[in-house]
Amino acid sequence: MRPQIIAPFGNHLPVRIRFGDGVAMELPEVVIGAGASSALVVVDEGLAQVNPAVGEALAALTAAGIEVVHSQKGAGEPRGADVDRAADAVRQTGAGIIVAVGGGSVIDTAKAARLCAQQDLTFAAFLDSEREIPPAEIPLIAMPTTAGTGSEVSGGAVVSDDRSGTKAGIASPNLRAEYALVDPVLTHSVPPAATAFSGIDAIAQAIAGMVARTRTPIGDAIALEAIRLAGRSLVAAYRDGSDAAARSEMACASLLAGLTMNISDCAAEHSLAQAIGTRTGAPHGLTVGLVLAETLERERQFVPEQLERVADALGAPVDGSADGGRAVRAVRELLCELDFPVLGSLAVRSDLDDLTRHAMADFFITQSPRPWSEAEVRTAFEGALAQVGR
Repeated sequence: MRPQIIAPFGNHLPVRIRFGDGVAMELPEVVIGAGASSALVVVDEGLAQVNPAVGEALAALTAAGIEVVHSQKGAGEPRGADVDRAADAVRQTGAGIIVAVGGGSVIDTAKAARLCAQQDLTFAAFLDSEREIPPAEIPLIAMPTTAGTGSEVSGGAVVSDDRSGTKAGIASPNLRAEYALVDPVLTHSVPPAATAFSGIDAIAQAIAGMVARTRTPIGDAIALEAIRLAGRSLVAAYRDGSDAAARSEMACASLLAGLTMNISDCAAEHSLAQAIGTRTGAPHGLTVGLVLAETLERERQFVPEQLERVADALGAPVDGSADGGRAVRAVRELLCELDFPVLGSLAVRSDLDDLTRHAMADFFITQSPRPWSEAEVRTAFEGALAQVGR
Protein backbone atom coordinates (compact mmCIF):
# COMPACT_ATOMS: atom_id res chain seq x y z
CA MET A 1 0.00 0.00 0.00
CA ARG A 2 1.30 3.46 -0.92
CA PRO A 3 1.80 6.12 1.80
CA GLN A 4 -1.27 8.26 2.46
CA ILE A 5 -1.77 11.67 4.02
CA ILE A 6 -3.13 11.16 7.54
CA ALA A 7 -6.30 13.11 8.26
CA PRO A 8 -6.05 15.72 11.03
CA PHE A 9 -7.05 14.52 14.51
CA GLY A 10 -6.86 15.57 18.15
CA ASN A 11 -6.64 13.72 21.44
CA HIS A 12 -7.29 14.62 25.09
CA LEU A 13 -8.04 12.02 27.77
CA PRO A 14 -7.27 13.49 31.20
CA VAL A 15 -8.08 10.48 33.39
CA ARG A 16 -5.57 9.47 36.07
CA ILE A 17 -5.25 5.70 35.79
CA ARG A 18 -3.88 3.18 38.25
CA PHE A 19 -3.82 -0.41 37.01
CA GLY A 20 -2.80 -3.70 38.59
CA ASP A 21 -3.63 -6.37 41.12
CA GLY A 22 -4.21 -4.74 44.49
CA VAL A 23 -4.62 -1.10 43.39
CA ALA A 24 -8.13 -1.08 44.88
CA MET A 25 -6.47 -0.84 48.28
CA GLU A 26 -5.00 2.51 47.18
CA LEU A 27 -8.51 3.99 47.19
CA PRO A 28 -8.06 5.89 50.50
CA GLU A 29 -4.83 7.41 49.20
CA VAL A 30 -6.58 8.66 46.06
CA VAL A 31 -9.54 10.07 48.01
CA ILE A 32 -7.28 11.92 50.44
CA GLY A 33 -5.03 13.06 47.60
CA ALA A 34 -8.07 14.62 45.93
CA GLY A 35 -8.62 16.69 49.07
CA ALA A 36 -11.78 14.90 50.19
CA SER A 37 -12.63 13.81 53.73
CA SER A 38 -16.00 12.28 52.84
CA ALA A 39 -17.11 9.99 50.03
CA LEU A 40 -20.38 8.85 48.50
CA VAL A 41 -19.94 5.28 47.27
CA VAL A 42 -22.27 4.26 44.43
CA VAL A 43 -22.20 0.48 44.37
CA ASP A 44 -24.15 -2.54 43.14
CA GLU A 45 -26.53 -3.78 45.82
CA GLY A 46 -24.86 -6.52 47.86
CA LEU A 47 -21.60 -6.39 45.89
CA ALA A 48 -19.36 -5.95 48.93
CA GLN A 49 -20.80 -9.14 50.43
CA VAL A 50 -20.18 -11.33 47.37
CA ASN A 51 -16.89 -9.77 46.31
CA PRO A 52 -14.42 -9.82 49.23
CA ALA A 53 -11.91 -7.60 47.43
CA VAL A 54 -14.54 -4.88 47.12
CA GLY A 55 -15.45 -5.21 50.79
CA GLU A 56 -11.80 -4.84 51.79
CA ALA A 57 -11.30 -1.74 49.65
CA LEU A 58 -14.40 -0.03 51.04
CA ALA A 59 -13.46 -0.97 54.60
CA ALA A 60 -10.09 0.68 54.02
CA LEU A 61 -11.86 3.99 53.37
CA THR A 62 -13.48 3.96 56.80
CA ALA A 63 -10.25 2.79 58.44
CA ALA A 64 -8.50 5.82 56.93
CA GLY A 65 -10.94 8.13 58.71
CA ILE A 66 -12.98 9.00 55.62
CA GLU A 67 -16.69 9.54 56.19
CA VAL A 68 -18.50 7.11 53.88
CA VAL A 69 -22.13 6.97 52.74
CA HIS A 70 -23.36 4.24 50.39
CA SER A 71 -25.91 4.61 47.59
CA GLN A 72 -26.84 1.17 46.31
CA LYS A 73 -27.92 0.65 42.71
CA GLY A 74 -30.56 -1.96 42.00
CA ALA A 75 -30.07 -4.91 39.69
CA GLY A 76 -30.08 -4.63 35.92
CA GLU A 77 -29.23 -1.97 33.37
CA PRO A 78 -29.15 1.64 34.67
CA ARG A 79 -32.47 3.47 34.79
CA GLY A 80 -33.43 7.06 35.39
CA ALA A 81 -34.71 6.13 38.84
CA ASP A 82 -31.25 4.79 39.75
CA VAL A 83 -29.68 8.07 38.69
CA ASP A 84 -32.22 10.15 40.59
CA ARG A 85 -31.71 8.14 43.77
CA ALA A 86 -27.93 8.53 43.58
CA ALA A 87 -28.23 12.22 42.70
CA ASP A 88 -30.38 12.77 45.80
CA ALA A 89 -27.64 11.13 47.86
CA VAL A 90 -25.03 13.45 46.33
CA ARG A 91 -27.10 16.50 47.28
CA GLN A 92 -27.99 15.29 50.77
CA THR A 93 -24.54 14.12 51.85
CA GLY A 94 -22.47 16.94 50.46
CA ALA A 95 -19.70 14.39 49.92
CA GLY A 96 -16.36 15.67 48.73
CA ILE A 97 -15.91 12.88 46.19
CA ILE A 98 -17.95 10.14 44.50
CA VAL A 99 -16.65 6.58 44.23
CA ALA A 100 -18.35 4.27 41.69
CA VAL A 101 -17.70 0.58 42.35
CA GLY A 102 -19.23 -1.96 39.98
CA GLY A 103 -19.75 -2.69 36.32
CA GLY A 104 -20.45 -0.18 33.60
CA SER A 105 -24.05 0.25 34.75
CA VAL A 106 -22.93 1.51 38.17
CA ILE A 107 -20.24 3.78 36.75
CA ASP A 108 -22.68 5.23 34.20
CA THR A 109 -25.20 5.77 37.00
CA ALA A 110 -22.62 7.66 39.05
CA LYS A 111 -21.60 9.84 36.10
CA ALA A 112 -25.19 10.80 35.37
CA ALA A 113 -26.00 11.27 39.07
CA ARG A 114 -23.11 13.68 39.54
CA LEU A 115 -24.33 15.68 36.56
CA CYS A 116 -27.98 15.74 37.67
CA ALA A 117 -27.08 16.68 41.25
CA GLN A 118 -25.01 19.60 40.00
CA GLN A 119 -27.81 20.73 37.66
CA ASP A 120 -30.45 20.10 40.36
CA LEU A 121 -32.53 18.15 37.86
CA THR A 122 -33.95 14.67 37.55
CA PHE A 123 -32.47 12.57 34.76
CA ALA A 124 -35.64 12.97 32.69
CA ALA A 125 -35.61 16.73 33.21
CA PHE A 126 -31.99 16.91 32.13
CA LEU A 127 -32.78 15.04 28.92
CA ASP A 128 -35.65 17.42 28.22
CA SER A 129 -33.53 20.49 28.97
CA GLU A 130 -31.01 19.72 26.21
CA ARG A 131 -28.42 21.53 28.32
CA GLU A 132 -24.74 21.18 27.65
CA ILE A 133 -22.75 19.15 30.18
CA PRO A 134 -20.62 21.54 32.27
CA PRO A 135 -17.32 20.77 34.02
CA ALA A 136 -17.94 18.68 37.14
CA GLU A 137 -17.72 20.28 40.56
CA ILE A 138 -17.17 17.00 42.47
CA PRO A 139 -14.43 14.53 41.47
CA LEU A 140 -15.34 10.95 40.57
CA ILE A 141 -13.33 7.77 41.07
CA ALA A 142 -14.34 4.78 38.92
CA MET A 143 -13.40 1.31 40.16
CA PRO A 144 -14.69 -1.34 37.70
CA THR A 145 -15.54 -4.86 38.84
CA THR A 146 -16.12 -6.22 35.33
CA ALA A 147 -13.89 -6.26 32.26
CA GLY A 148 -15.85 -4.95 29.33
CA THR A 149 -17.45 -1.53 29.17
CA GLY A 150 -14.38 0.66 29.70
CA SER A 151 -16.73 3.14 31.36
CA GLU A 152 -14.01 3.96 33.88
CA VAL A 153 -12.25 6.06 31.23
CA SER A 154 -15.09 6.97 28.85
CA GLY A 155 -16.98 10.23 28.60
CA GLY A 156 -20.33 8.60 27.99
CA ALA A 157 -23.20 7.13 29.98
CA VAL A 158 -26.20 5.13 28.80
CA VAL A 159 -29.30 5.18 31.00
CA SER A 160 -32.87 4.10 30.23
CA ASP A 161 -35.42 6.89 30.17
CA ASP A 162 -38.11 5.53 32.50
CA ARG A 163 -40.86 7.30 30.56
CA SER A 164 -40.25 5.54 27.25
CA GLY A 165 -37.92 2.67 28.14
CA THR A 166 -35.53 3.92 25.47
CA LYS A 167 -31.82 3.86 26.26
CA ALA A 168 -30.60 7.45 26.32
CA GLY A 169 -26.93 8.16 25.76
CA ILE A 170 -25.23 11.29 27.04
CA ALA A 171 -21.62 12.13 26.28
CA SER A 172 -19.05 14.81 27.00
CA PRO A 173 -15.42 14.99 28.12
CA ASN A 174 -16.87 16.62 31.24
CA LEU A 175 -18.67 13.38 32.10
CA ARG A 176 -15.46 11.39 32.57
CA ALA A 177 -14.22 10.21 35.93
CA GLU A 178 -11.12 12.01 37.14
CA TYR A 179 -9.58 8.79 38.48
CA ALA A 180 -9.75 5.15 37.37
CA LEU A 181 -8.56 2.37 39.68
CA VAL A 182 -8.50 -0.79 37.58
CA ASP A 183 -7.80 -3.79 39.81
CA PRO A 184 -8.16 -7.13 37.98
CA VAL A 185 -8.67 -8.91 41.31
CA LEU A 186 -12.10 -7.26 41.57
CA THR A 187 -13.18 -9.21 38.47
CA HIS A 188 -12.20 -12.69 39.70
CA SER A 189 -15.69 -13.45 41.05
CA VAL A 190 -17.58 -12.46 37.89
CA PRO A 191 -19.65 -15.48 36.66
CA PRO A 192 -18.83 -17.08 33.28
CA ALA A 193 -21.78 -15.64 31.34
CA ALA A 194 -21.14 -12.09 32.56
CA THR A 195 -17.45 -12.57 31.78
CA ALA A 196 -18.34 -13.51 28.20
CA PHE A 197 -20.84 -10.69 27.73
CA SER A 198 -18.60 -7.95 29.11
CA GLY A 199 -15.54 -9.31 27.31
CA ILE A 200 -17.28 -9.31 23.95
CA ASP A 201 -18.32 -5.71 24.60
CA ALA A 202 -14.65 -4.80 25.05
CA ILE A 203 -13.68 -6.55 21.81
CA ALA A 204 -16.58 -4.91 19.96
CA GLN A 205 -15.57 -1.45 21.15
CA ALA A 206 -11.99 -2.00 20.05
CA ILE A 207 -12.99 -3.36 16.64
CA ALA A 208 -15.47 -0.51 16.18
CA GLY A 209 -12.66 1.95 16.83
CA MET A 210 -10.82 0.35 13.92
CA VAL A 211 -13.70 0.69 11.45
CA ALA A 212 -15.41 3.93 12.52
CA ARG A 213 -15.11 6.84 10.14
CA THR A 214 -13.64 8.83 13.06
CA ARG A 215 -10.77 6.38 13.60
CA THR A 216 -7.29 7.77 14.28
CA PRO A 217 -3.76 6.30 14.37
CA ILE A 218 -3.71 6.60 18.17
CA GLY A 219 -7.05 4.82 18.42
CA ASP A 220 -5.87 2.09 16.04
CA ALA A 221 -2.74 1.41 18.07
CA ILE A 222 -4.62 1.14 21.35
CA ALA A 223 -7.46 -0.88 19.80
CA LEU A 224 -5.13 -3.48 18.33
CA GLU A 225 -3.52 -4.13 21.71
CA ALA A 226 -6.97 -4.42 23.31
CA ILE A 227 -8.01 -6.93 20.65
CA ARG A 228 -4.78 -8.90 21.01
CA LEU A 229 -5.12 -9.17 24.79
CA ALA A 230 -8.81 -10.04 24.76
CA GLY A 231 -8.45 -12.43 21.85
CA ARG A 232 -6.05 -14.62 23.79
CA SER A 233 -7.49 -14.22 27.31
CA LEU A 234 -11.28 -13.99 27.15
CA VAL A 235 -11.95 -17.69 26.67
CA ALA A 236 -9.47 -18.55 29.44
CA ALA A 237 -11.18 -16.12 31.85
CA TYR A 238 -14.58 -17.53 30.84
CA ARG A 239 -13.51 -21.11 31.52
CA ASP A 240 -11.62 -20.39 34.75
CA GLY A 241 -12.48 -17.21 36.60
CA SER A 242 -9.58 -17.74 39.00
CA ASP A 243 -7.02 -17.50 36.16
CA ALA A 244 -5.26 -14.36 37.41
CA ALA A 245 -3.27 -13.81 34.23
CA ALA A 246 -6.36 -14.02 32.01
CA ARG A 247 -8.29 -11.70 34.33
CA SER A 248 -5.41 -9.22 34.30
CA GLU A 249 -5.21 -9.14 30.52
CA MET A 250 -8.98 -8.80 30.19
CA ALA A 251 -9.06 -5.89 32.65
CA CYS A 252 -6.34 -4.18 30.64
CA ALA A 253 -8.13 -4.95 27.36
CA SER A 254 -11.31 -3.38 28.72
CA LEU A 255 -9.43 -0.27 29.82
CA LEU A 256 -7.78 0.06 26.41
CA ALA A 257 -11.08 -0.52 24.59
CA GLY A 258 -12.65 2.25 26.67
CA LEU A 259 -9.85 4.58 25.62
CA THR A 260 -10.37 3.54 22.00
CA MET A 261 -14.06 4.36 22.21
CA ASN A 262 -13.19 7.87 23.43
CA ILE A 263 -10.55 8.45 20.79
CA SER A 264 -12.43 7.00 17.81
CA ASP A 265 -16.02 5.87 18.50
CA CYS A 266 -18.33 2.90 18.32
CA ALA A 267 -20.30 2.04 15.22
CA ALA A 268 -23.39 0.19 13.98
CA GLU A 269 -22.99 -2.83 16.26
CA HIS A 270 -23.80 -0.63 19.25
CA SER A 271 -26.84 0.92 17.56
CA LEU A 272 -28.35 -2.46 16.77
CA ALA A 273 -27.50 -3.62 20.28
CA GLN A 274 -29.15 -0.57 21.85
CA ALA A 275 -32.33 -1.34 19.93
CA ILE A 276 -32.37 -4.91 21.26
CA GLY A 277 -31.62 -3.72 24.79
CA THR A 278 -34.43 -1.19 24.71
CA ARG A 279 -36.87 -3.86 23.53
CA THR A 280 -35.80 -6.66 25.89
CA GLY A 281 -33.83 -5.18 28.80
CA ALA A 282 -31.07 -7.70 28.07
CA PRO A 283 -27.53 -6.93 29.32
CA HIS A 284 -25.60 -4.59 27.06
CA GLY A 285 -22.68 -6.92 26.38
CA LEU A 286 -25.06 -9.71 25.42
CA THR A 287 -26.90 -7.53 22.91
CA VAL A 288 -23.64 -6.37 21.33
CA GLY A 289 -22.45 -9.95 20.84
CA LEU A 290 -25.75 -10.97 19.27
CA VAL A 291 -25.15 -8.70 16.25
CA LEU A 292 -21.38 -8.13 16.16
CA ALA A 293 -20.52 -10.60 13.40
CA GLU A 294 -23.47 -9.53 11.25
CA THR A 295 -22.55 -5.83 11.38
CA LEU A 296 -18.90 -6.60 10.63
CA GLU A 297 -20.00 -8.67 7.63
CA ARG A 298 -21.48 -5.49 6.19
CA GLU A 299 -18.64 -3.14 7.25
CA ARG A 300 -15.86 -5.27 5.76
CA GLN A 301 -16.76 -4.27 2.21
CA PHE A 302 -15.73 -0.70 3.06
CA VAL A 303 -12.72 -1.21 5.38
CA PRO A 304 -11.22 -4.62 4.50
CA GLU A 305 -7.67 -3.50 5.32
CA GLN A 306 -8.67 -2.47 8.84
CA LEU A 307 -10.44 -5.75 9.47
CA GLU A 308 -7.42 -7.67 8.19
CA ARG A 309 -5.45 -5.96 10.97
CA VAL A 310 -8.16 -7.01 13.42
CA ALA A 311 -7.89 -10.59 12.18
CA ASP A 312 -4.14 -10.55 12.73
CA ALA A 313 -4.62 -9.23 16.27
CA LEU A 314 -7.09 -12.05 16.95
CA GLY A 315 -4.55 -14.58 15.72
CA ALA A 316 -6.60 -15.68 12.72
CA PRO A 317 -4.66 -17.79 10.17
CA VAL A 318 -3.67 -15.98 6.98
CA ASP A 319 -5.61 -17.39 4.03
CA GLY A 320 -4.81 -14.90 1.28
CA SER A 321 -8.36 -13.55 1.06
CA ALA A 322 -7.48 -9.98 2.20
CA ASP A 323 -11.17 -9.01 2.26
CA GLY A 324 -11.74 -8.76 6.01
CA GLY A 325 -13.60 -12.04 6.12
CA ARG A 326 -10.97 -13.55 8.43
CA ALA A 327 -11.99 -11.11 11.16
CA VAL A 328 -15.66 -12.00 10.86
CA ARG A 329 -14.86 -15.71 11.00
CA ALA A 330 -12.57 -15.19 14.01
CA VAL A 331 -15.35 -13.34 15.84
CA ARG A 332 -17.82 -16.13 15.07
CA GLU A 333 -15.36 -18.74 16.35
CA LEU A 334 -14.82 -16.75 19.54
CA LEU A 335 -18.57 -16.49 20.13
CA CYS A 336 -18.79 -20.26 19.67
CA GLU A 337 -16.05 -20.90 22.23
CA LEU A 338 -17.93 -18.69 24.69
CA ASP A 339 -21.20 -20.62 24.19
CA PHE A 340 -22.70 -17.25 23.30
CA PRO A 341 -26.50 -17.10 22.88
CA VAL A 342 -28.12 -16.23 19.55
CA LEU A 343 -30.64 -13.50 18.84
CA GLY A 344 -33.39 -16.07 18.30
CA SER A 345 -33.24 -16.84 22.02
CA LEU A 346 -34.88 -13.47 22.65
CA ALA A 347 -38.49 -12.75 21.71
CA VAL A 348 -37.78 -10.14 19.04
CA ARG A 349 -38.61 -11.89 15.77
CA SER A 350 -41.89 -10.00 15.40
CA ASP A 351 -40.29 -6.64 16.19
CA LEU A 352 -37.91 -6.19 13.26
CA ASP A 353 -39.54 -2.98 12.04
CA ASP A 354 -39.33 -1.42 15.50
CA LEU A 355 -35.76 -2.64 16.05
CA THR A 356 -34.72 -1.22 12.69
CA ARG A 357 -36.22 2.19 13.46
CA HIS A 358 -34.51 2.34 16.85
CA ALA A 359 -31.14 1.37 15.37
CA MET A 360 -31.39 3.91 12.56
CA ALA A 361 -32.16 6.67 15.09
CA ASP A 362 -29.13 5.89 17.26
CA PHE A 363 -26.00 8.05 17.11
CA PHE A 364 -23.39 5.32 16.77
CA ILE A 365 -24.67 4.07 13.42
CA THR A 366 -23.69 7.44 11.95
CA GLN A 367 -20.06 6.68 12.82
CA SER A 368 -19.85 3.65 10.54
CA PRO A 369 -17.51 3.93 7.54
CA ARG A 370 -20.49 4.32 5.18
CA PRO A 371 -24.14 5.24 5.92
CA TRP A 372 -26.47 2.32 6.62
CA SER A 373 -29.86 1.96 4.95
CA GLU A 374 -32.92 0.58 6.72
CA ALA A 375 -32.73 -2.45 4.43
CA GLU A 376 -29.15 -3.14 5.52
CA VAL A 377 -30.04 -2.88 9.20
CA ARG A 378 -32.95 -5.25 8.72
CA THR A 379 -30.70 -7.67 6.83
CA ALA A 380 -28.22 -7.64 9.72
CA PHE A 381 -30.99 -8.40 12.21
CA GLU A 382 -32.32 -11.17 9.96
CA GLY A 383 -28.84 -12.64 9.66
CA ALA A 384 -28.51 -12.72 13.44
CA LEU A 385 -31.93 -14.33 13.77
CA ALA A 386 -30.95 -16.98 11.23
CA GLN A 387 -28.26 -18.26 13.62
CA VAL A 388 -29.76 -21.30 15.33
CA GLY A 389 -26.66 -21.96 17.40
CA ARG A 390 -22.96 -21.29 17.63
